[in-house]
Amino acid sequence: MSSAAVITGEPVSAPEPRRPTYPRSLQDKVALVVGGAGAIGAATSRMLAQAGATIIVTHMTTERDTQSATALIAELGDRHAAYPANVADTSTLLALREQIEARYGRLNILVNAAGVTKPVPHADLEALTDEFIDQMFQVNWRGQFAAIRTFAPLLKASGDGLVVSISSIAAFTGVGSSIAYCAAKAGIDVMTKALARVLAPEVRVLAVSPGVVDTNFVPGRGADFNEKVSNSTPLKRIAEAEDIAAAITACATMLGYSTGHTIQVDGGRAL
Repeated sequence: MSSAAVITGEPVSAPEPRRPTYPRSLQDKVALVVGGAGAIGAATSRMLAQAGATIIVTHMTTERDTQSATALIAELGDRHAAYPANVADTSTLLALREQIEARYGRLNILVNAAGVTKPVPHADLEALTDEFIDQMFQVNWRGQFAAIRTFAPLLKASGDGLVVSISSIAAFTGVGSSIAYCAAKAGIDVMTKALARVLAPEVRVLAVSPGVVDTNFVPGRGADFNEKVSNSTPLKRIAEAEDIAAAITACATMLGYSTGHTIQVDGGRAL
């Protein structure tokens, strides 16, 4: 309030609340796509880059993943980068954080797109071994949490950070490649809610929940499986990787007042 207003008794209007502008610009934003060598990670990297973000992708050290990540960065351009990291080994994530701080000095967006699975019939309890269960949770839950824990300081320092984790409708339907996979994805949904409270207001935390996606993520699924699922899905097709990437990009550009939620992208399959 100005001194003139106090003296004259003139009414003072409240400041106009800041109105958000959509879509949010991703110019000058740095986005880390963990698991960027995979189909959904690569599609997300392309879409976020098209929206203006600088992209960092992680990949495993296998020849296939390294080649995929290298080709993706060559496609995106020199300001983007790829680094090896394994979400099951937190030391590699900590090393990556140092590399990001040294090269970019900031991080605005974290996309958790790393994951692993294989089909195990739900009725075959003996096939769901301790080792397999541990692997499902080590990569699909603990790994995503470890990435958030590692990069939370950089995201909070940005003042407007975002985490998007890949969940699955298997988390609530109980229908998926294995019971352990369903349980790990249910853990992602719970983690999303809990961390949205913990990291607010500096960081928003969301999850995207696909149904069946046309990738090679689940070994052994072919055209016959895809056709069967398409016929039983209200929108009469299975998702493309770009459908999931679009939802992740919307979290960054359009859903600025959302946190703690899981967004279904399943063509109505869970109905």
